[in-house]
Amino acid sequence: MAMPGTCSMLTRLFNGSGDARSALLAIIPTIAAAWLVARVVRRLAVAGLRRVLQDNILLSSPLVRGPLRLLGAAAFVLVVGTLLFPALQLAGLHPRTGMPLRTLADWAFGPGLKVILIVINAYALVRLTALLVRRFEHDMNRGTTMDALELAKRAKTLGAVVQNATVALVVGIALLMILSEFGLNITPVLTGAGIAGLALGFGAQTLVRDIISGFFLILEDQVRVGDVAAINGTAGLVETINLRTIVLRDVEGAVHVFPNGAINTLSNRTKDFSYYVVDVSVSYYEDVDRVAAVLREVGAGLQSDPIFGPWVLAPIEVLGVDDFTDWAVRMKARIKTVPQKQWAVGRELRRRILNAFRQHGFAIPFPVPRTAVRPDPLAPSEGS
Repeated sequence: MAMPGTCSMLTRLFNGSGDARSALLAIIPTIAAAWLVARVVRRLAVAGLRRVLQDNILLSSPLVRGPLRLLGAAAFVLVVGTLLFPALQLAGLHPRTGMPLRTLADWAFGPGLKVILIVINAYALVRLTALLVRRFEHDMNRGTTMDALELAKRAKTLGAVVQNATVALVVGIALLMILSEFGLNITPVLTGAGIAGLALGFGAQTLVRDIISGFFLILEDQVRVGDVAAINGTAGLVETINLRTIVLRDVEGAVHVFPNGAINTLSNRTKDFSYYVVDVSVSYYEDVDRVAAVLREVGAGLQSDPIFGPWVLAPIEVLGVDDFTDWAVRMKARIKTVPQKQWAVGRELRRRILNAFRQHGFAIPFPVPRTAVRPDPLAPSEGS
């Protein structure tokens, strides 16, 4: 038999006959069915993520467990809200005040269900984007070399941009769709957003251009922090790369800041490998084949050096006679080195070439100024 207090509460809440047993027979199966559906939905989501990610470690991350719990709770609430009203009606319980069950059920199966699905899908997209960004950063963060650290830094920068843009886009679209489901006219909102976007585009077009250029500069890996590059004719060491600017420091220590959208020419002098090119001037009386053989000998000795050898990637290339000047024959050679070591290798190569030329007796020509003396016509001649 039901308690008097319970009967009075049911009488205040519902019209018609009904008791606590009828209410429990309606509520308990509904909660059990909702719990079962939520558990199945969560298991299916875990199986799908495991198939996509192929990594059990990431499944234990809070970034994954939080959305899974939210997905299960949303499924539970959705099933309870959908099945509870029909179950109460079957039990003969009709609410005394408030929205009629039929109207509420119609809204739940119509716009209410769409709103819940919009929220769930929007949240799932945002969390999936965050998960993919973290996975991308994790893959790029493997290793302890400078290249691996630089790649991790670039991946973090790109990931933050992609994640923020995705959140803004998804949340904005979801809000507009929810307002539409509640019967609100979103045409003025879209019109206002279009006008605001147009004004922002005109007012900040330089900033947008810099950010887009910086995004592709980082994405295409055109230059890295620590590279030596020439931007718009100014050469220096790359100290910072941002989405809006790139910072160079030249050999005198001056800092040059370039907006990414204003970069017209970019020459990376330390990408993958480098060449040091040397021009050697010899006399017209020297045998150029013999000079080339000495240059190859000097290059071989430099390549076998324990200090400079690891920086040399290939034997020296003697390209041959490059030019005829007024006072010398110019020969060109180059040597391939690891990035940023071409200047150290080149200075040592020049030192060894000078010593080798002295040992082999090669004359290093240089222009000799000639002075012409014009005789004085008023000066007395020797025979006078």
